[in-house]
Amino acid sequence: MSGLPVNTKYELSDLIPVGIAFAVVIIDQLTKLWIMTAFALHEQQTIIPGFFDLVYVTNTGAAFGFLAGSKSLLRQAFFVAVAIIALIVIVFAYGHLKRQGKIFVYALGFIAGGAVGNLIDRLRFGSVVDFLDFYLGSYHWPAFNAADSAITLGVGLFLLGTLLQHQEQKREDN
Repeated sequence: MSGLPVNTKYELSDLIPVGIAFAVVIIDQLTKLWIMTAFALHEQQTIIPGFFDLVYVTNTGAAFGFLAGSKSLLRQAFFVAVAIIALIVIVFAYGHLKRQGKIFVYALGFIAGGAVGNLIDRLRFGSVVDFLDFYLGSYHWPAFNAADSAITLGVGLFLLGTLLQHQEQKREDN
């Protein structure tokens, strides 16, 4: 019977992205629990005047409020489906990216952890808890959370890995 090859040989290094994802989920959920118990909804506390506040807000949409105005059930189904699809893609991409270098494996761990952290919020509350609020004068970045930060870090690592691979390939070609 032919089919997709099954990797039955696992190494200790295969646990690194799982460990990263687990740490991200724990940090994300603990920080959200803290903000939800220490702050009232929409309460804010200035940490660095003119630059950084802690604030307890919820986001029913995605980044920058995407789909926040759509019907609740449709929005929930969409975001849960996207998170599950992303996790499936990450699992399937792992084998290929593992051969490309550790930076890609770390990136997958951060992205998976962030996706799971926000998925937990959506399943529990119907929205995501955000609390990190950066701004500079009138220029304001939307509030975000530890899971969002992990996803951004993972994407950044992925881009860095791609850039480093490209530079290495150019050196080999010359």
